[in-house]
Amino acid sequence: MKIIKSASLVTLAFFCTSLWVSKYAFSSDNIKWHSYIEGMESGKKNKKKVFLYFYSNSCGYCEDMEKVTFKDVSVIEYLDKNFISVKVNADREKNAVSSYNIRGLPSNWFIGEKGESISNLPGYVPPGMLHVILKYIHTDSYKSMSFKSYINNQISSGKKLLK
Repeated sequence: MKIIKSASLVTLAFFCTSLWVSKYAFSSDNIKWHSYIEGMESGKKNKKKVFLYFYSNSCGYCEDMEKVTFKDVSVIEYLDKNFISVKVNADREKNAVSSYNIRGLPSNWFIGEKGESISNLPGYVPPGMLHVILKYIHTDSYKSMSFKSYINNQISSGKKLLK
């Protein structure tokens, strides 16, 4: 009887450990960030749009983006699935900052599959709003309608915008 109880406890401990490992080892709670050069090359090579995020370690709103927006599961999953995400430290990568004429931080840019600029989004963006904008850009809706029209279209078709 003691052997059965011991075996049961070992099995239970193994099962619980397996669940814990699978939760933390295989689920992503962070965006897969790329360096500027690597990300831009990967976007062109893989024909994927690029999400550029310019930040500084001394920027309060950048810290909010990191702690709130970029920790939101829907934002993480959508970015990792549909974009190449690039994180650019504005204090270190002055050439990239100059190329995009960055005036304030945080600054978010959307780059097309061929490396062309689609749009920029300055300042802090809450997770729900960023998720909607990511869909607007990823689906190429920006080519045929304004963002306002896109929102109205989504609402009139009964789609839930914010999760």
